[in-house]
Amino acid sequence: MKFVLEVTMDDGAVAKDRVAELERILRYWGGNLRHHALEAGDGSAVYDSAYQEVGAWRVVES
Repeated sequence: MKFVLEVTMDDGAVAKDRVAELERILRYWGGNLRHHALEAGDGSAVYDSAYQEVGAWRVVES
């Protein structure tokens, strides 16, 4: 399986401060992983600090 995390860095809070927003996204995303089985098909939207959807993560078959 592959784990894919995609974040659009052109818009919203991520465009204003890429490093700080990516740090925040990864911190919140990592803390939320315990709520998922991490099997193919699992995934969720990713939000910036303004709660705008800026991407998603997903688990896919290799």
